[in-house]
Amino acid sequence: MDATTADAIFRPAVPPRRTGGPLALLPFLWISWRDPIRMWSERHFTEPQLHGNSAFGEILVVSHPEGVRHVLTENAANYVKGDLQRRVLGPMLAEGLLLTEGEVWRRARRILAPLFTPAKMATLNARMAEVCQARVAGWSLSARGRVLDIDSEMSGLTFDILSATMFSDELGGEARGFERALNQFLANGARIDPLDVLGAPDWAPRLGRLASFRSARFFEQRVTTLVEARRARIEAGDAPPDDLLSALLLARDENGGPGLSDEEVAANILTFILAGHETTARALGWTLHLLSRQPEYLARLQSEADAFDVSDPKWADALPWTRAVLDETMRLFPPAPTMARKALADDEIGGQPIKAGATVIISPWILQRHSLLWDDPDAFKPERFLPQNRKSIDRYAYIPFSAGPRVCIGAAFAIQEAMIALASILRVAEVEALTTVEPRPVHQITLRSRDPMRLRLRARRP
Repeated sequence: MDATTADAIFRPAVPPRRTGGPLALLPFLWISWRDPIRMWSERHFTEPQLHGNSAFGEILVVSHPEGVRHVLTENAANYVKGDLQRRVLGPMLAEGLLLTEGEVWRRARRILAPLFTPAKMATLNARMAEVCQARVAGWSLSARGRVLDIDSEMSGLTFDILSATMFSDELGGEARGFERALNQFLANGARIDPLDVLGAPDWAPRLGRLASFRSARFFEQRVTTLVEARRARIEAGDAPPDDLLSALLLARDENGGPGLSDEEVAANILTFILAGHETTARALGWTLHLLSRQPEYLARLQSEADAFDVSDPKWADALPWTRAVLDETMRLFPPAPTMARKALADDEIGGQPIKAGATVIISPWILQRHSLLWDDPDAFKPERFLPQNRKSIDRYAYIPFSAGPRVCIGAAFAIQEAMIALASILRVAEVEALTTVEPRPVHQITLRSRDPMRLRLRARRP
């Protein structure tokens, strides 16, 4: 079966790209608030880097592998996450691995790294599969099919996995509450407020932050209660469950320093929910949408799912098309579409001198659709990522989990979770589109669909 003929190639819709020059202040603030991926012009997808000055200082957008490698790996110590990201996410994640810098970050990374090794993650495979199978069985699919809100279902699924592996299901039936709170936070509190862009003091009220205050408090209170209860259980000598929450509370610094405080544990749990549960849910949603448009690829993944056996230590090797489809989806729809860094000292990138304080932007949304790096960059071609082809892709041209010292610590967790979820779903389900209208991606910290994605799932015939 050839799924790559000219007639079969599918190019999902994307927001229109600007054709003009740099944005003036008011349009920039408006687009930043509404949907930041709409600020990129056609030039960003055709030129290796663009340099300029704005009302906010010097900016360099880097979209070539050598420059990405320089910023994220070779000279990573010179580039820190800027004030804007801390202003937007700081109220919830200030002490988490995502936002901390310097020695605070290095200490936390040392403590957390042993909890996310491939060997440790492999112990979670069977539990992930159980959760996925239970979720899919709950859909009660029939030959007539059932229309599902895929965004909501994938959020529920990945939350169930997080609850089972991190909290030993102590969150119980709170998935819907967490999902509602997360959606409210992302739709309001996690938007780029003009006051944040302009560097207004923290006491100045942000409309989005006010609108999402209750959701942020819900997260903080529920997670803090969990951490305190588990800490008390450990200190009382009661053997705690063998899960990631216990591991976080018991972890120690190999350099002899103290472990994580309860506040740091809570902030990192919130980070895992936002940067783990949410991003994986979005990747799964976009994947199922693309498969609903491409029955040839859907059939390949169903064939792999039929032979899927999570008890086989090499189960992942038996799902090459599943992994390729997932990777191609994250190329086209990167869960985290943009990264910003601030230069601590003068530097040079791609022949362009920059000053200390300059903002350097690396956008997977641009990089992974760039015309100089990809053949037919807007087309859905999973075969790019088959094992025999993957070696031709530059490591720094495809960075859905970032790269360098700050590469996502939960990348292995996310990949195996998504592959197991897809295999569990496609073993029993056909996936069909309801409309020819393409969902429009919007940037709300993660890359979401502006409107809920709804698909029909039918029970597969024996």
